[in-house]
Amino acid sequence: MSINDKKIMLSGITATGKLTLANYIGAIRNMVKLQDQYENYIFIADLHALTLPIDPQELEQNRRNIFALFRACGIDTNKTTLFFQSDILEHGMMNWLVLTNTTIGELSRMTQFKDKSSKVKTANGMETIPTGLLMYPTLMVGDILLYNADIIPVGIDQKQHVELTRNLAIRLNNKYKTNFKVPEPYIPEVGAKIMSLTEPTKKMSKSDKNEKSSIYLLDDPEKAYKKIMKAVTDSEGKIYLSDEKPGIKNLLTIYSALTDKTLEQTSELFADKNYGELKQAVGEEVKSFLIDIQAKYAEAMKHIDEEAKIGAEKARKVAHKNLEKLMKGMGLNNASK
Repeated sequence: MSINDKKIMLSGITATGKLTLANYIGAIRNMVKLQDQYENYIFIADLHALTLPIDPQELEQNRRNIFALFRACGIDTNKTTLFFQSDILEHGMMNWLVLTNTTIGELSRMTQFKDKSSKVKTANGMETIPTGLLMYPTLMVGDILLYNADIIPVGIDQKQHVELTRNLAIRLNNKYKTNFKVPEPYIPEVGAKIMSLTEPTKKMSKSDKNEKSSIYLLDDPEKAYKKIMKAVTDSEGKIYLSDEKPGIKNLLTIYSALTDKTLEQTSELFADKNYGELKQAVGEEVKSFLIDIQAKYAEAMKHIDEEAKIGAEKARKVAHKNLEKLMKGMGLNNASK
């Protein structure tokens, strides 16, 4: 199959917080596996990181760390176009063109906007909702349309944004006679959701303030091992797969993902073991995994600038072509072509 016959997959991770084991198992691992199946575009979403206030130095460090970790985890730049979102100025223009074709109602109904805006308070108790929190779904729509993507890997919480993209792709095609694809969400199966080590009924999050809850990809491997050994389980003492045992299921899921076993195989493997033995085995796998990717990360950090430049050049050609298509349909003459 030639690259021209492949469907296009677009993925991105926001440059906020530190990447966790959950980011790897739930997203990056699948991106790596799908590199040969799709024409892949993966970007570090540093413009999305501006949705809420962030320190400039922190943002710069985050974006470089994520780029290098993508490479360390197996993203191959010979197969995947890997780039920084902010290097492609077409994202900003496409965002504006999309925004002018949406309504306040569509954006204010986004579940994530309602959840996040309700938590934004000032010191005096008044709400101060950043405009970006309302508008960032149109930036996401623009991201997808710029590369005319067929498939978008997302978690359940982002599926609504893909639905908005589908609606707008159809709207723009009808209104301006463009031919944008109507993308499909791709939601990974079992193993996509890794839970907190301290509260196993909640997702492991890169923004969690309790560092004991998450395994970070740049954690000291020995420290990560100790986090696993202290992970919350239950008092029953028996190992089996059940939603009623979230702590145990979480540890089994982590082990399964890192060893490429099914959950059923892992459950059988530890059926006669105790909790300490399970934690030790999971901890060893986590520690070994971190040692491996951190060695690759150190090497990848040396080549970020040159690889990001190559990725941006490839991405810009595709983005500019699709932007011009919409600009022409909307009656805008592009003097830069």
